[in-house]
Formats: sequence, structure tokens, C-alpha cells
Amino acid sequence: MYSDDRTSMYQGSASRVTILAHLFGILSLILILVWLLHYQGGLEYDSNDANRVFNVHPFLMFFGFIFMAGEGMMAFNTVEAERKVRKFIHMTFHLIAICLGIVGIKAVFKFHDMMNNSPDVYSLHSWIGISTFTLFCLQWLIGFASFMFPQASVQTRARILPWHVSGGRALLYMAICAAVTGLMEKATFLQLQHNHQTRVINFTGLFILLFGLFVDLSIALARYRF
Repeated sequence: MYSDDRTSMYQGSASRVTILAHLFGILSLILILVWLLHYQGGLEYDSNDANRVFNVHPFLMFFGFIFMAGEGMMAFNTVEAERKVRKFIHMTFHLIAICLGIVGIKAVFKFHDMMNNSPDVYSLHSWIGISTFTLFCLQWLIGFASFMFPQASVQTRARILPWHVSGGRALLYMAICAAVTGLMEKATFLQLQHNHQTRVINFTGLFILLFGLFVDLSIALARYRF
């Protein structure tokens, strides 16, 4: 009885934390769109305006590597469905994140070319971002080969699983670190003072961090659900 009560308590906690994660993810998405559309002139990959091309980068990197990745992690751990269904949703969300990430990275390289060949991959933000993207792709490939097709043996999957789970959580925080450093880097380039745009950027970064924290908590508590 005590065990059942404790499990029920964690189930309720996981559900509430998951709701908070969704909330902060949506708020982050809204704020980054407000910033890019209202303060930065919009986003368009094929534009002749270099700034509009650049704006594709922060939006797709956030939407893919933080929002979609976080939602994919929660979908596998909190959705009450068959394991193979949850696994398929999880892998699909992360594949979408990789596709969006490729376009997002191409956008920032295109921006640098439009700005008279500005240097690429020179900042701490870019180092963290490229590392995260590379490891994310490697994580997906290993996960797909081990758990989907051709699928490793039961013993191998059991050995890989803790590394896969821990690696996914670490990559989410690396993506958040890349996002926050990117926001601060852009604010520095724009030489922003204390104004409305600065507050939008600050709250965007804060909500992105809170989204990651609640995703992580949701995953940690969800182990008691099934």
C-alpha cells in the first residue's frame, strides 16, 4: 500500500511538472517569435536582407534542438501508450530536430557570407552549438541502430540505455547553454541597453532554461509511471 501511494504521488508530480514544461516551452516559442518578428524585422531564409536570413537560425535551433527535442523526450517518458509507439514518436521528434538544425546552421553560414564573409565558428556560442549538433546526430544514429533498426541484442540495449538517457539529458542542457550564450552574443552585437527588447531577450532565455529544467524533472519523475 505504501509503495502504491508513493507511486501515485510521483505520478501526480510528473503530470504537473510536464504541464509546466509545456507551458514554459510555449512561452519561450512565443517570446522568440515576438523578438524576431517585432524587434528584428522577421525571418526569411531566401531574403536579400542578411538580418532576416540570420533570424531563421535562432528560431529553428530553438524550435528543433530545444522545443522539439524536449517534447520528444517527454513523449517517450510520459505519454501513456505502447512502448513502440512512444519510441517511434521520440525518434521522429528528434529526427525533425536534426532536419531543422541543418537548415538553421545553414542560415547562419549564409548570413556570414552575406556580411562580406564574416568568420565562422569563432565564438563560445558557436563552439557549444556545433558540438551539440554533432553529438545530437551521433546520439540519434546510435539510438536508431540500437533500439529501432536493426536493433541490438537485449544485453547490448541494456548497457546502452543508461548512456542514451543520460546523454539525451546532457545534450538538452548543452542546447540550452548554446541558446542562452547566443542570445547574449546577439544582444552584445546589437549594443542593447536596458529597454523592452532587452527584457524580451532576458525572459526568452529564462523561460528556455525553465523549460529544460521541467523537462528534466518530468523525465526523472516519469520513471514511476509505468
